[in-house]
Amino acid sequence: MSIRSILEDVVTGRISIDEAEKKLRFLALELVNNSVKLDIGREARRGIPEVIYAEGKTIDDLIKITRRVLENHGRVIISRVNNEQAKVLEELFNAEYAFNFYERARMIVIKENSFRVEKTGRIGVLAAGTADIPIAEEARITAEEMGCEVIYEYDVGIAGIHRLFPALKKMIEADVSCIVVVAGMEGALPSVVASLTDVPVIGVPRSVGYGFGAGGIGALTTMLQSCVLGLLVVNIDNGVNAGASAALIARKAKRINKLA
Repeated sequence: MSIRSILEDVVTGRISIDEAEKKLRFLALELVNNSVKLDIGREARRGIPEVIYAEGKTIDDLIKITRRVLENHGRVIISRVNNEQAKVLEELFNAEYAFNFYERARMIVIKENSFRVEKTGRIGVLAAGTADIPIAEEARITAEEMGCEVIYEYDVGIAGIHRLFPALKKMIEADVSCIVVVAGMEGALPSVVASLTDVPVIGVPRSVGYGFGAGGIGALTTMLQSCVLGLLVVNIDNGVNAGASAALIARKAKRINKLA
């Protein structure tokens, strides 16, 4: 739910002014149990839905936050979920809502069966190796929940660089607005991709590797030191931010194309 979508519903007569006013009131900060402040209006302000970070939260707090976001928005996105949290949430919400647990990405999306997302554009997501897939999946799911069509290819790292070219060709032909590239170890793949395309590339260092530069430090350093222009870098393992940022770029590109 965004301010724009609410106004469009008023113009087309799908909702009344009173109903629109009620929806707009939901787009505010809301207190949950005097300890958690939900930013209900984030999606309206920024076009990015609030993503609940499950790691470190008690199961009780997670349930309360999930329930409140569902009541206000009809959808909730949860990241970094463990199996115990996923099991409890599924038992509570699976019967009433559409429940999807993406185990590899450690993400859950719960939504009303009637919930629909406005289509916002097209992006690409690449993972260098299979160990990078969980973070690539974070980016993919986040972007899809923001309305993007996502073209993705995994295990296309520079150790066998011939694997990259068919995947990249597919994305170029699909006219993606941005490409997210996840890579661990030396983290060279984003620079290669950025040197071959004319769209923004978002590099995501992955905490894969050992010895000097372990924990994603080597990959992060490589990406930050890249001499290729047009490469942007998020923090280590931050697939959610990469997916959200790519979706914002795609949304803006789609709006500009409509005006052209």
